[in-house]
Amino acid sequence: MSLNAEPFVRGRIGRIRLHVLPTRKFKTYAIVLYAGVPLSEAAITRVALLPFVLGRGTQSYPETLVLREKLDAMYGAHFGYDVGKRGDHQVVQFRLDIINDRFVSSGMPLLREALALLGEVLTAPALEDGRFTERYVESEKKTVAQKLDAIINDKIRYAEKRCLEEMFRDEPYRLPALGRKEDLAAIDAASLYGTYRNWLGEAAFDLYVVGDTSLEEVTELVSGAFRLPDGPPGRYAPSAPRSAPPEPRTVVERLDVTQGKLNIGLRTPILYGGPDYPALLVYNGLLGGFPHAKLFVNVREKASLAYYASSRLDGHKGLIMIQTGIEIANYEKALGIIREQLEAMRRGDFTADDLDKTKEMLAGQLIALQDNPFDRIWFDFNASVAGAEHTAEELLAGIRRVTPEEVARVAAGVGLDTVYFLRDRKEETVHARG
Repeated sequence: MSLNAEPFVRGRIGRIRLHVLPTRKFKTYAIVLYAGVPLSEAAITRVALLPFVLGRGTQSYPETLVLREKLDAMYGAHFGYDVGKRGDHQVVQFRLDIINDRFVSSGMPLLREALALLGEVLTAPALEDGRFTERYVESEKKTVAQKLDAIINDKIRYAEKRCLEEMFRDEPYRLPALGRKEDLAAIDAASLYGTYRNWLGEAAFDLYVVGDTSLEEVTELVSGAFRLPDGPPGRYAPSAPRSAPPEPRTVVERLDVTQGKLNIGLRTPILYGGPDYPALLVYNGLLGGFPHAKLFVNVREKASLAYYASSRLDGHKGLIMIQTGIEIANYEKALGIIREQLEAMRRGDFTADDLDKTKEMLAGQLIALQDNPFDRIWFDFNASVAGAEHTAEELLAGIRRVTPEEVARVAAGVGLDTVYFLRDRKEETVHARG
């Protein structure tokens, strides 16, 4: 399996970094705008609310129905938005998917229309009396509140959120990308508009376009569509990895649940784009990233202790999160077996077959990215945030070169930081430290 991926070409318009992938591989234009600011306790909820309000209307299309009709007229263009985290930054994302003009009998240049609309969404929102439209703000406060409630109601997501809050309790990364429900009541149209003006002047903007176009064309279209304050492009400051404490901290939380959620936070000094990052990807794959991984086989299959058992890696923060769903009475057994798997990884106790299988599955994921324009954008943006120079081809080659010794060396640097256990309200005790 190989990649043969076309490269992005780069440019800049004012404070917007441009990333364009000229290709005829896809029948659509994929457009994504990222806007990132440092995670801030004071502003996190208001920034999280911004894309929801901005997506309701613009100066040219002030009513949400009119905006949707405009998208329909653009041959059913898909428009969406989201907010997430990259390292210690809160990142707002706007996304447009629109058909290439070559495949329709369009009387309008669709890429121009799409970028003009995105520019309006970002820099010319619907206003009333010099502030956001009050009914949109109040409506979207309810939307965000519902999304936050959904996290609480989904105990897998809730346990992950709480483990991160405990593990990073004195770091910005503890802050949830969607903000906090208790902050919403104090937000009104005027204060949110003030946040928006500050955000426009501070955010790092990255605009991606994939499709049958060129950097020159995109530069021309963007130059007249976005009205941002002057200044240089913002930058993403890399996270400084921390070491795990000598003894992990254990946190037990009690709620009305019938199934226990055991989440374990691990720290590694290796970050996205570093020379050992391919080996870290392989380590995580062997530990809990795939169905043949140690956690799945030993905790779920052999011991029958878990409904699910996996690990995920956040390379921007040097974080590996182990997630399991267990019977509450099996806490000590499950934790013991998980610790055994971590020790086995440090010893290099995995088969050559499992190593090869992990490499091929990681390679398959990278190759599959090339068939989806938004996945291509996601990969490139992650590399850009990390300041990494490697391409998908280079990462693939690095993964294939990883040796058992390199995996064991990576494993030796992984430290257990936080054990979080969500259980029922019964009186049995689980000893907690910290």
